[in-house]
Amino acid sequence: MTDTPMTTTSTNGVDWGAWQKSWDRQQEWYMPDREERFRIMLDMVEALVGAAPRVLDLACGTGTVTARLLARFPAAVSTGVDLDPALLAIAEGTFAGDERVTLVTADLKDPQWAARLPYDSYDAVLTATALHWLHSEPLAALYGQVAGLVRDGGVFMNADHMIDDSTPRINAAERAQRHRRMDQAKAAGALDWAEWWRLAAQDPVLAGPTARRFEIYGEHAEGDMPSPAWHARVLREQGFGEARPVWCSPSDTLLLAVK
Repeated sequence: MTDTPMTTTSTNGVDWGAWQKSWDRQQEWYMPDREERFRIMLDMVEALVGAAPRVLDLACGTGTVTARLLARFPAAVSTGVDLDPALLAIAEGTFAGDERVTLVTADLKDPQWAARLPYDSYDAVLTATALHWLHSEPLAALYGQVAGLVRDGGVFMNADHMIDDSTPRINAAERAQRHRRMDQAKAAGALDWAEWWRLAAQDPVLAGPTARRFEIYGEHAEGDMPSPAWHARVLREQGFGEARPVWCSPSDTLLLAVK
């Protein structure tokens, strides 16, 4: 897998670039085609809103989308919003001193979260592997808020697990094969979600934010993970003119909506 250029800022003795790469490897254990997904996302940003966009990185985590955005489009600016104090600590360390990046702590389930943003509108709102923990009703409400933030002609993209319940045999076969490969990778030394967080909890700088993170979220939980057709329909109902998948793997979809 190709490494994406990352900022290697070190503060408080922490190599933030190393933490970014560690997060990427852990996520790739679940999604080996993750970088292809990001490439298509940025292709569509360029195609629809150009190479100098104002972007909202929604549920930004460590700033995965923002890092790839700025590596490809140096004239872009990004607002990252998240609630996770540990992942935000990594993002803050990574982008320290970069005036193109603003990081905001906010709970997307709070109806007033958008009031914390530095801009009233964005060319693109991007999110990846984050909104599946929301159930359908709050997710639909969030889509309505996102529609209010995207300018006319702007885009929203959500890359995430989207399950089509009409194909249970395909779903079961894909899941079984994926988990066999994950087991093989773990036996070869890959970190899973729980092991990555165990290491973060042992780090002198990240231990405190990690403890607060688990106070907020508890253990990892999944939402409803509705089908791509549901996402497209709800996005249109919430104010987008067009919406459809532009990339998919057997288990994940990149859904694009245009205002």
